[in-house]
Amino acid sequence: MIDPVTAVMAATKAFNMVKKMVAVGREMDETLTHIGTFYGAVSDFNEAKKQAENPPLFRRLVSAQSVEQEAMNVYIQNKKIAFQENELRVLLMYTYGQTGYTELVALRRKIREQREATIYAQARRRKAFFWNSIAAAAASTVLYVVYLLIKAIMVQINGNGI
Repeated sequence: MIDPVTAVMAATKAFNMVKKMVAVGREMDETLTHIGTFYGAVSDFNEAKKQAENPPLFRRLVSAQSVEQEAMNVYIQNKKIAFQENELRVLLMYTYGQTGYTELVALRRKIREQREATIYAQARRRKAFFWNSIAAAAASTVLYVVYLLIKAIMVQINGNGI
C-alpha cells in the first residue's frame, strides 16, 4: 500500500504533466492518461489516509510524528489535492462541458468502488493477517514461557523432575 506522501507526489507529478501538455497546446485527449494517473494517485492517497486514521497499536506507540504534525501534514496534502482537482475540473468542464464532467465523476465513482472491493480490501486483509500472526506468535511465546515456569516450579517441588 502506498503512503500518503508518495501518493500526493504522484498526483502532483501527473497534475504538472497535464498542465505542461495543455500549455504547449496538446489536445485534451492526449492528456487523459495523465489525468487518469492523477485520479489513481488521489484514490491511493484517500485510502492511505483512511488507514492512517486507524493505525495498528505498535505504530501508535512508536510514531515519530506528533499528533499536531501529522494533522498538519494531512491538512496540507488535502488542500493541495483539492486545489489540483478543482483546476482539472475546470479544465475538463471547459473541454467537455458539464455533461462530460458528470460522466467522468460517475465513472470515477464506479472505478473507486471496484478498487475498494478488490485492491484495497485485499491489502487490508493482508495487513490484518500479518498483525494477527504477530499476535498469535506473541501469545504462543507467552504460553510457552508460562509452561516452562510451571515445569521449573514442579521440578523444584518434586526435586527429581518427575
